[in-house]
Amino acid sequence: MGTHWSQNNETLLNCSDNGVRIRQGYQADDDDSLDGLDRQEDIAQFPYVEFTGRDSITCPTCQGTGRIPSDQINELVALIPYSDQRLQPQRTKLYVVLSVVLCLLASSFVAFFLFPRSVVVKDNGIRTVTVHFDHNNSKVLINMTSTLSFSNPNFFTVMVDSLNCQVLYMKTVIGTQQLDNVIHIPPLSERPVNFSVSVEISGSLSYVYAFCSMASIKVHNIVVFMQTSVKTSYMVRSTQNTLEAYRYIDCGANSTIHRSSDILWSDPHRNPSIRLLR
Repeated sequence: MGTHWSQNNETLLNCSDNGVRIRQGYQADDDDSLDGLDRQEDIAQFPYVEFTGRDSITCPTCQGTGRIPSDQINELVALIPYSDQRLQPQRTKLYVVLSVVLCLLASSFVAFFLFPRSVVVKDNGIRTVTVHFDHNNSKVLINMTSTLSFSNPNFFTVMVDSLNCQVLYMKTVIGTQQLDNVIHIPPLSERPVNFSVSVEISGSLSYVYAFCSMASIKVHNIVVFMQTSVKTSYMVRSTQNTLEAYRYIDCGANSTIHRSSDILWSDPHRNPSIRLLR
């Protein structure tokens, strides 16, 4: 029996050695065949197989093929785990707060500098009055020069597009003046504008001629009503200001109020002239 077991053990050992040699030879043959082009083509044609374990399932999108159908490219959504670092960037709150603050500051600056403000127009009264008499036709011809003051509180230039003045005496229009493209007012500045209106008192108002030419009267004051309309434009905005005032003028003699030299607008069809009024 001892000899039999020893023989069997030897036989078993021999079989085991042979099996190891056979497997080593088979593995060597496989390694040699993997380096060949035929083996690579066979691997390329081998279908994709998804091996699922105990805690995993087959991908429903790929359906176990490892490929996404071309007709579902625009329908699929990639999901990122909540614990992914890309979803938790550093200093996010700081960047958001800084962005909001910068946007608010920029908006405030733009609104402050570009917000349109109303142009202030003031009537500074009559500067000069020149009187002429037409004794043949009993007319009183008066040339009045008035002053308007424009104040521009904006941070951009304002254009005075037109100026229209109408003079009335006892509800009768005795003189008008129309000026276009009057002046440009620079930002944050104030400019005076002088304009002249020619007045003729005649016809049903011929009694004014007798009153103004009467030498026995020292003061020949009459009251006229002046209505001035001014149109201004700036940015995409256009406004109109209307000024109304009653003025006393001396129709018996020339009178002048002493002021510094300013631009005198007398004719809308020619360039403004600069002269000293005394």
